[in-house]
Amino acid sequence: MSLSGANRRPPFSLARFWAVVFKEFVQMMRDRLTFAMTLGIPLVQLILFGFAINSDPKHLSAAVVTADNGPHGRTLLYAIQNSSYLDLVRRVDSESEANELLERGEVQFVINIPVNFTHDLLKGDRPVILLEADATDPAATSNAIGSMRTLINTVLQTDLRGPFDFLSSGDSPVDLRIHARYNPESITQYNIVPGLMGVVLQMTMTVVTGLAITRELERGTIETLLAMPTRPIEVMTGKIIPYILMGYIQVFLILAAAYFLFHVPMAGSLFLLLGSALVFIIATLAVGITFSTLAKNQLQAVQMGYFFFLPSLLLSGFMFPFRGMPHWAQTIGELLPLTHFLRIARGILLKGNGLREIIPQLWPIVLFIAVTMTVAVKRYRRTLD
Repeated sequence: MSLSGANRRPPFSLARFWAVVFKEFVQMMRDRLTFAMTLGIPLVQLILFGFAINSDPKHLSAAVVTADNGPHGRTLLYAIQNSSYLDLVRRVDSESEANELLERGEVQFVINIPVNFTHDLLKGDRPVILLEADATDPAATSNAIGSMRTLINTVLQTDLRGPFDFLSSGDSPVDLRIHARYNPESITQYNIVPGLMGVVLQMTMTVVTGLAITRELERGTIETLLAMPTRPIEVMTGKIIPYILMGYIQVFLILAAAYFLFHVPMAGSLFLLLGSALVFIIATLAVGITFSTLAKNQLQAVQMGYFFFLPSLLLSGFMFPFRGMPHWAQTIGELLPLTHFLRIARGILLKGNGLREIIPQLWPIVLFIAVTMTVAVKRYRRTLD
């Protein structure tokens, strides 16, 4: 009885408990990347949601097509410039030039002031001002359009005094007509579904390829690669090629759902979209390969992929209007390949953009591929050493 009692352990020992706690703290501090991610991810979320995300975008870029330089037309433009919603960044001479700006996404709005605006206004003929909006993202334009309606109705009240007081006594002296281009019914699926193509590709391709090298290390098969007469660039590209096919399967599934389920218009060339998707797929795979050479295990590779995916999702313009973010957030967003691919996909499907319009968005992705693949090749050599 005494021997069995001596061997019996207490149901709970504070010494054993604190030993396990200490052991876990030591292990956690040794895994510095995981510890940094634990602190970094909520900090990034706090900064992005607190400072960068804005559902009421202001200072949206606008171009002006003016054929009347009368005093009332200038008053109207001054009032628009002084408003917080639109910034007049370009003055163009023709409607065709304004259309090109909208198609390339360089401006969000185009304001057309017609010939004889001042003359027709003083005659009481209610001249028409046309406001064209790039409505591919309805959330980015709805508040600005509402503010323009209010501004047009009130801005000329000061000028229309004395003998022209009768013009401001009834309805608005100006007829503001809104032309919401590319998405006139403000259907959110037209904006979200094409964007999902880029989001899904980045989320899956980055994580899957991020496990490529780390899986070899954990399974011990890296020695096989070492024994093979292959160069780092050959290993990198060889691991990327199979996942390109997987990426195209996802692209075709999303396009089929967009057409048959959500009835998203496909105004442009699907072959051009598929070619652009190839460039973006390679960019996401290059990111995953780079992470796999930096990570010590598969868990770290997944954590890096998530850490890269979160800013891309929030700063690319997928969830929130891109132009509603502060300039520092837009600068970061311009460095991300997802930002440019979203513009390409939406531009081809909704606007019918061609190669000329997407080139300004395509070359930053190519540059991103060159940089990440260079880092991956150099890191792969160090990994083998």
